[in-house]
Amino acid sequence: MKLKGRVAVVTGGGTGIGRAIAGRYAQEGATVVVAGHDGGQVEAAAREIGGTTCAVRLDVTSKESIAEMVETVVARNGRIDILVNNAAIFDLAPVLDVTPESFHNVFSVNVEGLFFTLQAVARHMVDRGGGGKIINIASQAGRRGEALVAVYCASKAAVISLTQSAGLDLIKHGINVNGIAPGVVETPMWEEVDALFARYEGRPIGEKKRLVGAAVPYGRMGVPEEQAGAAVFLASDDADYVVAQTLNVDGGNWMS
Repeated sequence: MKLKGRVAVVTGGGTGIGRAIAGRYAQEGATVVVAGHDGGQVEAAAREIGGTTCAVRLDVTSKESIAEMVETVVARNGRIDILVNNAAIFDLAPVLDVTPESFHNVFSVNVEGLFFTLQAVARHMVDRGGGGKIINIASQAGRRGEALVAVYCASKAAVISLTQSAGLDLIKHGINVNGIAPGVVETPMWEEVDALFARYEGRPIGEKKRLVGAAVPYGRMGVPEEQAGAAVFLASDDADYVVAQTLNVDGGNWMS
């Protein structure tokens, strides 16, 4: 087991990619903390995963909530060895229709929330000594712009950039910061995404999802569990010499 004895926090861990990573980490021997804003959802995920897995409520838009999460996890488990910054939200609209509220909401979760969660956990890792692993979940949307998805794409581009900068800054403390850029993954969020595309592109419900899946070189959309292997690798000793990278796990959609 590659993560035996380690304590991992997975934000947005109640569903989708975060849930898959949390489950896989538990299989690899980690004590997993499933963190998220929906208390019932993260508690249900923790029960389903079982073992030493527990749930902590976390609102990444609140620095007080982030601080309380770190304090709770450290009090309960003694330390945090691994952080997966997975919490994110999605919205889309033509550039001329983007509202300040939508812009603020996406960046407050996807960028500001991610950064200050990273910062709080990194401070703990530095104070404790011994290093750690931080994994930021970006997206193929951060690799290129899309006409209807300007704000979300920009937020995920910021995640990739922050991963590079934090990785270069924190490796001197033995903290490896890396990222994963999923492609189109069949999660509950995609129902919302599909509905928004249907609204703005005049498509039937389900058509956008079918089209983007068919366009993947692999031949289909991904599933959350297919992101978990990369997350295990980046959290393990095998990735000790991997610094400031964002791995594409997207079925061939993007090459870099």
